[in-house]
Parts: sequence; C-alpha cells; structure tokens
Amino acid sequence: MTKDVLVKISGLQFAEDQDNGPVEIITTGNYYKKNGKHYILYDEVQEGFDGVTKSVIKVNDDFLDVTKKGVTNVHMMFEKNKKNMSYYNTPFGNLLVGINATDVKVNETEDNIDIKVDYKLEVNYEHLAECSISMNIMSKDTKDFRI
Repeated sequence: MTKDVLVKISGLQFAEDQDNGPVEIITTGNYYKKNGKHYILYDEVQEGFDGVTKSVIKVNDDFLDVTKKGVTNVHMMFEKNKKNMSYYNTPFGNLLVGINATDVKVNETEDNIDIKVDYKLEVNYEHLAECSISMNIMSKDTKDFRI
C-alpha cells in the first residue's frame, strides 16, 4: 500500500420512519502501518460549516477505531460483540452514542483494504438504528485506481 490513498466510505442506517438512503464520501488521504495496525488519515468538509474535520481511522483484523476532530468531535470504537460508548460533539449539541458491533470484517491485499462493519446504534441509551458501514482504501498507484 502506498502513502497516498483514495478513501471511500459508505454507510447505511435501517431505522423506522426515516430516509434509509446511503451516505457516501470519497476523498484522498494518507496511509501508514505501525505495530500491525493500519492508519488512514483524511479531512472532511461538512456542507454549511466553516473548517474541516480531521479524521483518523485505525484498523486491524478485529476492530475499527474512528477519531474525528474539528467541526464534529468523536472517538468511536467498533469491536465485535462489544458495546462502546462515546460522546459525539456536534455544532448542534452533544450526543451520547452507543455502538454495538455485530460483525467486523477486514480484507487486505497489496493495494487495497476493504472494511465492513455491521452495528447497532444507540443515542442517549435508546436504540436508534441497525447500521452498516463499508470502507475501501486503495493505493493511488494501483492500476485499478478510478473515481
């Protein structure tokens, strides 16, 4: 894997009485591996807000760790069959989120990392939705690189 990567993140929420369409971002980022863990760093811009959110993804075979600092601030841990709680700081206020990952899959090749996590999302101790997040991190140098 090269240092310069393309990051694609897609998420779905399955909640009653809500629009369940996918949310997707595609951006460039930086990659490195340290102590057996993959690190992906990228910036997010949120529509309607000044500034950026610096995001760091840390992943290995059985967990996903996402940290965001900027317009929104959160540290979310996705570990299979374990519930993790965190405060999600947004411009609209703070939310206590619970993440109970039911499945974490990581597939790695020389130029690509695919991550898929299924989880149950709680907000302020109330079940909100069944969710799925898929991430694809691809070397910019790969012959299959395309947007």
